[in-house]
Amino acid sequence: MKDLESYSLYLGKLAVQSLIEEAELTPKPGLVDKKSSGSHRDMSLNTMIRSAIALEDTFRVIAETSFNRTPSQELREEIAMIGRRGEQEMFLATGGVNTHKGAIWALGLLVSSAAMDLGKSPGKEVAVQAGRLALYKDRNLPAGNTNGSRVKARFGVDGARGEAEQGFPHIRQIALPVLEESRERGLKENFCRLNVLIALMAELNDTCIMHRGGAEALEITKAHAKEIVIAGGISAEKGWQLLEKLDQLLCSMNVSPGGSADLLAAAIFLDYLDQNAKSEFRRIEALQI
Repeated sequence: MKDLESYSLYLGKLAVQSLIEEAELTPKPGLVDKKSSGSHRDMSLNTMIRSAIALEDTFRVIAETSFNRTPSQELREEIAMIGRRGEQEMFLATGGVNTHKGAIWALGLLVSSAAMDLGKSPGKEVAVQAGRLALYKDRNLPAGNTNGSRVKARFGVDGARGEAEQGFPHIRQIALPVLEESRERGLKENFCRLNVLIALMAELNDTCIMHRGGAEALEITKAHAKEIVIAGGISAEKGWQLLEKLDQLLCSMNVSPGGSADLLAAAIFLDYLDQNAKSEFRRIEALQI
């Protein structure tokens, strides 16, 4: 049986680590990284890191609240309240810049699910259970439009909420398989994760892109990302050249695939859960020999 305090602290730190590693991944088209601020004139890598660190307590408390429970209306509303407090911590850390609102939603649900599960299930099952929790409506949600809700109303796409309610299909069916396949090819971890990002951009109806550039910008982004996938990913010379071209294009359109970046961070989180679970299993197995 896992200890409440230590496991909650572990999940909180792991969520923050995943956000920081996503932010530091370079080069990312249209996104903040070590090289530039991409299409974001109001933030930098330091802003992203400050934001992530400020959210550790939010994720830890979500884990504590969810520890060894099951999806329910009550739990859904409890973690929603914690998440809204986390948004305020984020804005305090960034001077009012929205760096991780989408990530708080996605990672908050996944941290909650992992705490419910106590580390017994693989990452894909953690995502499915997070989806069951997301299906409960937050009756305390303050009235008002968000960027995501406006995009949904205008273009009819589900966005982050729909992704979560379906159990994060883009993570389960695209991100984690692409990560595994890239590693099997012997690629460096940086390349593996960039391949995941590009694969997500090629398929996701990213509301962050649509908010700034509309449906046309989304289709342009998807088409160019698919070119990179077809070229063999960013480890191929042509793929790398296409990646640089896509970065220039997104910056010229002033759009950013923030939804894809959030799902990449979430995939990194689930992958770490899987890797750490395997290490723990091997350790216990060795003790029994």
